[in-house]
Amino acid sequence: MPEVSRFFGIIIRMYFGDRNPPHFHAEYQDFTAEYDIKTLTVIRGSLPIRAHAMVLEWASLHREELIEDWQLAVNMMEIKKIAPLN
Repeated sequence: MPEVSRFFGIIIRMYFGDRNPPHFHAEYQDFTAEYDIKTLTVIRGSLPIRAHAMVLEWASLHREELIEDWQLAVNMMEIKKIAPLN
C-alpha cells in the first residue's frame, strides 16, 4: 500500500484498486482509520483525538491532491507524494 505522506508519526496511505467512496488510510501507533476524502468523516476505525485533528487539518489543506491520488490509485497508477503537515 503506497505511502502518500508522513508527519508527526502519522502515516497516510492509499490502496491500489480500492473501492468507493474515495478515501485514505491513516495510521498512528497501533491505531488506524479510514477517511472519506470529500467529507473528511471517519469511515472505519479511529485515531487518538490529537492525531485525528492533525489528519483533518492536513487533509483539508490537500483535498484536491488526495482526489488526484485516489484516481491514480484506482487506475493502478503510481501515486504522488503529498507534502506533510508542518
